[in-house]
Amino acid sequence: MKHISFEVTPDQVAVITINCQGTKVNKVSSELLTEIDSMLTEIESNKALRGVVVMSGKSDNFVVGADIDEVKAASTKEAAEDYLSRGHAVLNRLAALRIPKVAAIHGNCLGGGLELALIADYRIASDSTQTQMGLPEVQIGLLPAAGGTHRLPRLIGLRAAMPLMLTGKSIRVKKAKQLGLVDKVVIPYGMREVAITIALDLAKKKFKRKRKRSFVDAFLESSFGRGVVFTQATKMVMKQTHGLYPAPLSIIESVRRGYKVGVVKGMTEDVKRFGALAVSPQAKALMTLFFNMTDMKKNPSSEKPRPVGKLAVMGAGLMGQGIAAVSLGLSDTVLLKDVSVDAAAAGMKQIHRGIQKRVKSGALRRFDGEALYGKVVPCDDYSMFKNTGMVIEAVFEDLGLKQRVLADVEAATGDSCIFASNTSALPIGAIAEKAARPQNVIGMHYFSPVPQMPLLEIITTPKTAEWVVSTARDYGTKQGKTCIVVKDGPGFYTTRILAPLLNEAVVLVEEGADIHDIDRAMHLFGYPVGPITLIDEVGIDVGAHVSKGLGEAFASRGMKSSSALPALLEKGYKGKKNKKGFYRYDVPKKKGVRASDPDIYRLVGNAPRKKFDFAEIQQRVSLMMVNEAALCLQEGIIAGPRDGDVGAILGLGFPPFRGGPFRHVDSAGAGEIVRIMNGYQERLGARFAPAKILEDMAGQNKKFYP
Repeated sequence: MKHISFEVTPDQVAVITINCQGTKVNKVSSELLTEIDSMLTEIESNKALRGVVVMSGKSDNFVVGADIDEVKAASTKEAAEDYLSRGHAVLNRLAALRIPKVAAIHGNCLGGGLELALIADYRIASDSTQTQMGLPEVQIGLLPAAGGTHRLPRLIGLRAAMPLMLTGKSIRVKKAKQLGLVDKVVIPYGMREVAITIALDLAKKKFKRKRKRSFVDAFLESSFGRGVVFTQATKMVMKQTHGLYPAPLSIIESVRRGYKVGVVKGMTEDVKRFGALAVSPQAKALMTLFFNMTDMKKNPSSEKPRPVGKLAVMGAGLMGQGIAAVSLGLSDTVLLKDVSVDAAAAGMKQIHRGIQKRVKSGALRRFDGEALYGKVVPCDDYSMFKNTGMVIEAVFEDLGLKQRVLADVEAATGDSCIFASNTSALPIGAIAEKAARPQNVIGMHYFSPVPQMPLLEIITTPKTAEWVVSTARDYGTKQGKTCIVVKDGPGFYTTRILAPLLNEAVVLVEEGADIHDIDRAMHLFGYPVGPITLIDEVGIDVGAHVSKGLGEAFASRGMKSSSALPALLEKGYKGKKNKKGFYRYDVPKKKGVRASDPDIYRLVGNAPRKKFDFAEIQQRVSLMMVNEAALCLQEGIIAGPRDGDVGAILGLGFPPFRGGPFRHVDSAGAGEIVRIMNGYQERLGARFAPAKILEDMAGQNKKFYP
């Protein structure tokens, strides 16, 4: 067999080892299921067998889930249903074996991998930090349809199972053991022997799982209690997604029906649910995003990346300490420089807190955490910068300051040291204008908070060397980031496409729109944070600075920045940071809603308040970003639609289920987008002039994606 090996021990325990060929990870593919099906015939015919052990032949994963390529390839609902039904037949046959089944889990056990493990009578898992478990199907628009929605709640209880399925988050071994998902935690070495011993013990005496249940858990497992859980879960999903994502609601319905009709019939009903979800536009968009992010982990550069043995981070503030934190496992030494050692040490404290959190969660062993922290060295001068491979500056957004820092770094480092700027808007070419080694200068724009945000925008100038680009991309990928490489220009890509969106939201306020309506409308469109709230979060001062610069850069094509943000800044409004913004931060929310500042409407346009149709708000605000993204592609700022979509989703919160600005155009049709924009252009001015690339695609009835 190609993907599994099968042996019977002298004690008559069948050991199935999954080791999918041609791939680093094990996936539940049609080929694998066919081999398992064939192997089951052999197991069923051997009446002497006393148990079965399922384990992985990979060094760092058990089974990471279904082969998403096969799911995405299902072009019709019927094809998706047939794909799942074939999987059900094999898994149900495995579940029906009368001999004890033990799953030995080391590494990631996700999706279909966990559903396979749930069939076992007993699960052991390694105490490795690599071992995680979860059902992430909801994140690609699907439900765990291979029994997960039925077996997981019955094993660990409804209250613990629902959040795992509805969020798709993974848990580590410590938590899995607490929940009862894992029966025994062992060291990785000797897992096979432990699993065989347990299988033999189970053959002698049936294992009775002792699950401690609180009074609340017992109530929630009752028929009435389950109804409460399903009602609350539905309310939570609707509040968070506004019904824009069908998968979470499908999961709730699957669990509800499973308790009514049983596991086998519930799984049969799941076939229809899975088929409908698999061909839905939301799942197609989310699966494309998944594939794009996976593909972007590869480094396409023609030159090999160079090692960065020593990294220096300039600035120990929020961004600097975050950049240092995600770099600790990559370089032997991480210098953290600030104006004083005390300032650098303050940044180190935050890094230490982050490490402690990872240790507590099981993501790091205590010894490893201490070793990582030992790599950070605080400093207030350049005396230790010799032999530094890369310097990432995260100082204040001031062109003169960044130029001075670059000059100092060049004087203190060798010819092969990369200088990366974490600027969000200042042109890299301007920063490198007086550089002695402009070929070594690049932009690495991180998003805040750095440890959590998945995107890294890498900015190149015409002078940036290819090995520098390759090294920056490689380092960013190892930091856990999805990297997009863009060309230098005002606002690069992400800041450039965000600015018109925020500007249009402010213009709507000037015209009389209520700030709550604007944020609410964009929530309903799918944005996690409304644009007015985002301005307050980012800072009115930052917004005013960026919008002024971009407004001047693109004035020739009718782009005009609202004067509202500079005016608010003059009146002392900086947003959430000083508790003076569009919203009030000095009083508590009422029913979850933050009050608007009493003077905001007078200061922003002073127009009488009027109701705007939510569709108009959504169109005007979102199309500003979509059109600017198209212009970036037209001008060669981004390499292609894929980079533009991934950047907008991961960096700016563009609704993932819409697939990004370019997939959104494909879904709506370029002709329809151009028609809507021309309508607003006639009414509101040249800022709504559609990009030529959109007009051309509309005229030729083309799409960005095949």
